[in-house]
Amino acid sequence: MKLHGQTVLACTCRGTMPIEGGALARACGVTADAPLAHELCRAELGRFQDALAGSEKVLVACTQEAPTFRQAQADMAQAGAANDTPLAFTNIRENAGWSVEAGQALPKMAALLAGAAQWPDAGLRGEVALRSEGVTVVYGRDDQAVAAAEQLKDRLDLTVIITGTAELTPPRVAEFPVVRGTITRATGYLGAFELVVDGFAIPLPSSRRSLMFGPARNGARSRCDLIIDLSGGLPLLAGHEHREGYLRASPDDPVAVQRLLLAATDLVGSFSKPRYVALHPSRCAHSRSGQIGCTRCLDVCPAGAITPAGDSVAIDPHICAGCGTCAAVCPSTAVEYVVPGAQATARWLRTVLAAYRDAGATGRDAGTAEPAVLLLLHDAKHGAPLIDALARFGDGLPARVIPIEMPGQFGLDAFATAFAFGAAEIRVLASGRDQARIDTIGREVALLTAILEPLGYGERRMELIATDDPDELFDILRRIPSRAGLCQAEYLPTGDKNALTMQALNALQQAAPTPADVIPLPRGAPIGRVRVDTAGCTLCLACVSACPTSALRDDAERPMLKFVEDACIQCGLCQTTCPEQVVHLEPRATFGAQRRVHVVIKEEEPAICICCAKPFGVKASIDKIAAQLAGRHWMFTDPAIVDRIRMCGDCRIIAQTRNGLDPYAGDARPVTRTTDDYR
Repeated sequence: MKLHGQTVLACTCRGTMPIEGGALARACGVTADAPLAHELCRAELGRFQDALAGSEKVLVACTQEAPTFRQAQADMAQAGAANDTPLAFTNIRENAGWSVEAGQALPKMAALLAGAAQWPDAGLRGEVALRSEGVTVVYGRDDQAVAAAEQLKDRLDLTVIITGTAELTPPRVAEFPVVRGTITRATGYLGAFELVVDGFAIPLPSSRRSLMFGPARNGARSRCDLIIDLSGGLPLLAGHEHREGYLRASPDDPVAVQRLLLAATDLVGSFSKPRYVALHPSRCAHSRSGQIGCTRCLDVCPAGAITPAGDSVAIDPHICAGCGTCAAVCPSTAVEYVVPGAQATARWLRTVLAAYRDAGATGRDAGTAEPAVLLLLHDAKHGAPLIDALARFGDGLPARVIPIEMPGQFGLDAFATAFAFGAAEIRVLASGRDQARIDTIGREVALLTAILEPLGYGERRMELIATDDPDELFDILRRIPSRAGLCQAEYLPTGDKNALTMQALNALQQAAPTPADVIPLPRGAPIGRVRVDTAGCTLCLACVSACPTSALRDDAERPMLKFVEDACIQCGLCQTTCPEQVVHLEPRATFGAQRRVHVVIKEEEPAICICCAKPFGVKASIDKIAAQLAGRHWMFTDPAIVDRIRMCGDCRIIAQTRNGLDPYAGDARPVTRTTDDYR
């Protein structure tokens, strides 16, 4: 069948999915006949080949046999019978068809197909090149590290570093260096690691019964392409799970060690990886004038790829693993996830949920017309295998649960958008061993919950599921009550992440059972306002200079401090910069046009120059300074000098010059004497 301009091929997988082609086509909004294949990847492969010859793009509703279909396309191209038709794949079998509720899963299948047909192009902004020559450090605690090196010596350029005091048998032939030392610092990535080793000592060639080492020294440095860590100690690198080229296994797990050694042999040569995020330093709110503001991305990056860099941050694309957490928490849009972007993701969610709704979704509350959609957000590494196991060995996903594989970490904008377009529940699936991701998602869940509950949408609309057990996952999903969707917004998502967030929140507020104009939020929320104790504010405008988003503004004509809540990202730079310490953050969600209104926080009369009548400062501040200095300091005993405080900068210079007083003048210099004076 044709869907969004693409040819969609689906099959019953030898009758294991109880679906009928006409019903699936109607669920997708297609009126033409669309018979399903019985065994598309084998007996009916010809249907796939015919589709390639006559379509601009082909979507196959199967991911397991994707290599088979790609090979068939390559064979046709080699025979000169096919073009380079783009292929896309989606999984309706494990995600929908293999389930005890497969008979009610047609709306979910329609949503999955519509989402796959309109999945936005990645739009990658370049790639990052990595090069490994195979220079490898094996770091261990005993002979096991040497034995591992023995297996790799013909493929890699090896050095073994032994930490601790274990005795080692001297090698019969020294085919690779074996030294003693402790790695105290490791930085870098695949092809460019740098190590600092303390207690570094080389072996003595005269060693007989056990390997003896010479004098030790600290601070030895080494460079390598790969690190094989069999020490059994703490990881050498932060976020080691995400660092290409750093291979770590417990020396007490021989299977894991062998798997690691096999993987090491594949890490020689030239590689490339996507540039997952784009950084816009001018938008970054990390710091100004030495004052630290926002540190959200620095706090959450699991790979350690982000470091401070002056007023901004720097992201090392060689280390970045593409989790997208930095973009999810960045309040200023300085960090942008580009595979795909925020706007493309929001529109894709709109397509998926609209397809589910239009297909006549089942599983509704009695008396309501809203589909009780539950979005299950997961990743490919952990969530997909868990769902696969549930489908193969359990009862499969419930019909109303739509699994969505996230290319990167979703943030408040995506979560709010999903609720605005009809999701009733959101659950984010994470591994119970991934504490960093659990903490990050937990903060986003708490923030969105703090908005939804006061609007009357009920409790626990969005939660985190931290499990590695498919049966536990099924039990949790089964116990979630079926509730109507929050709203059915019709707007088209546009703009950056912050604009998308407010579009969705405004839609939710307008449809809320108990709408509120302002909702207090927990500390650390990326939206809110600033409060200023106006009695202590001198209108020095240091906060205006520090604000990276122009939420705080001055006026060109009068001493004035203005604020626009829509631009505030709660970075805290105004608070840390204020010399009077009268600026305070107030996290809150404000709805409607009042967010975009310029609010005057404080306004003063300008000081008027007593000479030229030009406004030049704040009258109250000038009067206060003059009152404090007049008659109280020897330099200001003359009223004429005090009057200079009430002059603008130009007139003050003129008055000082006409006075004839040279502040740098001193006593007359002594006459220079020479030998002629004494003749």
